[in-house]
Amino acid sequence: MAPRMTDDDPPQSPDEPGAPDEELVPRIRRTRKALWVAVAVAVPVFLLVLALANGEPAATRAVKSPLVGKEAPPIEGTTVDGGQASLAGLDGKWVVVNFFATWCVPCRQEHSELVRFSQDHQATGDAAVLAVVYSDNAQAVKEFRDKEGGAWAMVTDPKGRIALDYGVAGVPESFLISPDGQVVAKLLGGVRAGDLDQLLYRAKTGQ
Repeated sequence: MAPRMTDDDPPQSPDEPGAPDEELVPRIRRTRKALWVAVAVAVPVFLLVLALANGEPAATRAVKSPLVGKEAPPIEGTTVDGGQASLAGLDGKWVVVNFFATWCVPCRQEHSELVRFSQDHQATGDAAVLAVVYSDNAQAVKEFRDKEGGAWAMVTDPKGRIALDYGVAGVPESFLISPDGQVVAKLLGGVRAGDLDQLLYRAKTGQ
């Protein structure tokens, strides 16, 4: 049994075993506070990533752009299949120009919606989709398209000049182009087939 300390015993010095370290407690408190702050920041970020990975495509959102009402910048180049494609080659149709990358979760989520939109308008021939690859590997895009579907051309943009002409800062971004080559709308984030159809209807009827 350890000897009992009496009032006559001299106090322990800070260097003696069992003496409290006056600087240790504040350090522990600061460390715990920093840990809780880190957890408080990390949890919402994790939940957001999880929601993006498992959620549905966001509703189609039209935003302002200096390109709206003006002639669409040209798009022309080599596709992921090794062929050639251009926006000019789709004159006479409404075109959804979609900037896409396989590493972009919302891009992957919206792809099935674009497949549906493309298929719905294939019979009438009034609208089409044209993709521009954004900072991604052409082979990766081709493999994704071959697995997930989609019959439209996907133009590579190795120097990013097409994205720069359209003012694209990130993906997904899409643009609705009229049959005469005018930019009708800029769409930020993932799109839905039904929303695209409504946008197309309003553009056709002038509403």
